[in-house]
Amino acid sequence: MYNILVTGANGQLGNEIRELSGNYRYKFIFTNKNDLDITDTANLSRFFENNKIDVVINCAAFTNVDKAENNRALSMKLNCDAVRDLAVMTKRDNILLVHISTDYVFDGTKNTPYSEGDAPNPISVYGMTKYEGEKAILENSNKAVIIRTSWLYSSYGSNFVKTIMRHAREKGALKVVYDQIGTPTYAHDLANAILNILPDIGNNNMEIYHYSNEGVASWYDFAKAIIDLAGISTRIEPIETIDYPMPAKRPYYSVLNKTKVKKYFNVEINHWYDSLKKCMEKLK
Repeated sequence: MYNILVTGANGQLGNEIRELSGNYRYKFIFTNKNDLDITDTANLSRFFENNKIDVVINCAAFTNVDKAENNRALSMKLNCDAVRDLAVMTKRDNILLVHISTDYVFDGTKNTPYSEGDAPNPISVYGMTKYEGEKAILENSNKAVIIRTSWLYSSYGSNFVKTIMRHAREKGALKVVYDQIGTPTYAHDLANAILNILPDIGNNNMEIYHYSNEGVASWYDFAKAIIDLAGISTRIEPIETIDYPMPAKRPYYSVLNKTKVKKYFNVEINHWYDSLKKCMEKLK
């Protein structure tokens, strides 16, 4: 029986963990920034002192990639400084830390899937602060797992799936980039994988794993699948990144190699399209 603290519990992944929590013999403490501000070091320390916790699943993050460009300090505070505090305190109290990171730690210049051993080289403030958070864990913890994921979506919160559906219903045509390649990942699948592998992580483990759904897609492919499954007739026009300028640079190729997580934990991973269909059923 684990006592599990889930930070950022009102986000996509946190909500999916909450939905699945009844299927596991764990005791959960779900917190959001109003319940537990992880950027408040003194308050965070008191929380650990006053609660029996075996595992922390850190879902809290500054995740708006474009807004991070003009909010470097806040992004660093949440994605790095607070993560360092979590690493220090979980080490102090012998707590396992499970931290969620991102494919955006890579620059996207490869043309084969990124493995855990590939050198990060983030090209955005968001990617940089998430990478700094990873380093803070590796430098300050002795019992932690970092899970990098990609293109996360869910029936909860704001995400690409909901945005495309909303715009498709409002407009006769949409333009979506086709030259950024990655893998859409259903947060429900990631949540399930995290909860399933917890007993097998071990007591003294410092590892990085990649987890996304299987397969590859462009944002255009992803958008096309969304409107097809939603039964919306809006036309999707493929465009290049250069024709859709955004404040933050995105990696052109950020597919993750999942061999390690499949080998160590024997997890079965769904194809992104199959998981998208399951999510779309919830959204209808």
